[in-house]
Amino acid sequence: MNAEILAVGTELLLGNIVNTNAQYLANGLAQLGINVLHQTVVGDNEARLIDALRLALSRSDIVITTGGLGPTGDDITRETIAKVFGRQLVRDEHSMKVIRDYFARTGRKMGPSNEKQAMLPEECIVLQNDWGTAPGCVVEQDGKSVIMLPGPPREMGPLFDQRVRPYLAKFSDAVIASINLREFGIPESTVQELLDDLMKGESPTLSPYAKEGEVQLRITAKAATEEEALAICRPVAEEVKKRLGTAYYGENVDSLQEVVVKALLEKKKKIAFAESCTGGMTAGRLTEISGSSEVFECGIVSYANRVKHALLDVREKTLQDHGAVSEETAAEMAEGVRVRAQADYGVGITGIAGPGGGTAEKPVGLVYVAVSDGKDCYVRRLLLGHSGSERAHVRYLSSSNALDMARRLIIGLPQPDGTVRVDPPKLQAPTSFFGN
Repeated sequence: MNAEILAVGTELLLGNIVNTNAQYLANGLAQLGINVLHQTVVGDNEARLIDALRLALSRSDIVITTGGLGPTGDDITRETIAKVFGRQLVRDEHSMKVIRDYFARTGRKMGPSNEKQAMLPEECIVLQNDWGTAPGCVVEQDGKSVIMLPGPPREMGPLFDQRVRPYLAKFSDAVIASINLREFGIPESTVQELLDDLMKGESPTLSPYAKEGEVQLRITAKAATEEEALAICRPVAEEVKKRLGTAYYGENVDSLQEVVVKALLEKKKKIAFAESCTGGMTAGRLTEISGSSEVFECGIVSYANRVKHALLDVREKTLQDHGAVSEETAAEMAEGVRVRAQADYGVGITGIAGPGGGTAEKPVGLVYVAVSDGKDCYVRRLLLGHSGSERAHVRYLSSSNALDMARRLIIGLPQPDGTVRVDPPKLQAPTSFFGN
């Protein structure tokens, strides 16, 4: 069974919006054992949409469209698909009620244009949208199925999962299941060398996906049931973990921050951050994760030296002798925020993100990251980026390295090669923000 994803929207063609829906749908269809052979993007133009739809139907059994179901004049997906199939648009009264109830529930005024969204091709299968105003639908004809979904990802995702998946299950005679592993700290080329023989296998398959500073590895197999497919994947997954060593940080997780929060929750510990060049990015990433409020209470963005001294108790002599971007300052920042916040772990980040501010001795991309638990303090010197124009890249990788070092300290793993252990600095005024 072959499927095609057809995204509708001029804003997608212009690059104003990233087509995350296609990725979501392709992954969901793969899990159902349905092949995605083509992905197409077409603008809000009836003639071009008709051409794209007819081409998709000529080569695929299932076509899933996203977008073009709104109330405005350029939302033409319903009308165009109805025309291709030779069907009339008729008002679906249940959808009309759902739309009215949605506006009443959210306290918004419903305009006449929203009634258009309840006009659907006759004899279609209606997919109720409980997350927005545009219902989806399925049109079946001559052994083909066209599934219309709204464009906003917050509507499209749950509508696909809860309405479309059950419909598509009847077309699938097998299940594709995957185990996703993540590592941080080993370059993609080295990962390829470490796992080359495993990547040549056909069942299961092992595929690397490079992320920013890390690699995701997907082990995939096809079988009659999900349990059987995962059982095929498991031995390869365990071998990958073994070869990656401590760089491996999680199975079926989305990020380093997710792993850090989980480890802190399990140990009932708290962490605090003192950030200079990352400007609070690391704390922000941690708070993306549900449950972070139980393990994180304090983050300090200490750009200025006077703030490092006043709030984190970084010694003025340290700043004068070694500078703000130094091993010594990073260590004092980490221990200072840990004590001040009464946390179990402290993280300090200081560096030169660029594009200006670098010198021959301290170039752009030089970053020091420190983690401390009051007994041990570890500092790592990093040289990040390839040019002075990579400010965002330097900041993000600094944050990721800090999260990785925190992960290792929390769960008792060795720190990366090149990390230096120092005695936790003794603060001059060891008081917390909350009193002694």
